[in-house]
Amino acid sequence: MALQMKPACERCEKALGHGDDALICSFECTFCPACSVEMEMRCPNCDGELVTRPRRQAKSLTA
Repeated sequence: MALQMKPACERCEKALGHGDDALICSFECTFCPACSVEMEMRCPNCDGELVTRPRRQAKSLTA
């Protein structure tokens, strides 16, 4: 099962491309860096830690 790359911050709805900085929890809730800092790096849905979302290489996006 592949990591779900959500296209926007779940809090402020800022668009997040595959190469943009974003943070996720273990349930793949996704937030922009600014919202993550405001939420003290905790997911408001599960209270889990927010960590940097991995980036996908351009070649894997076209496959």
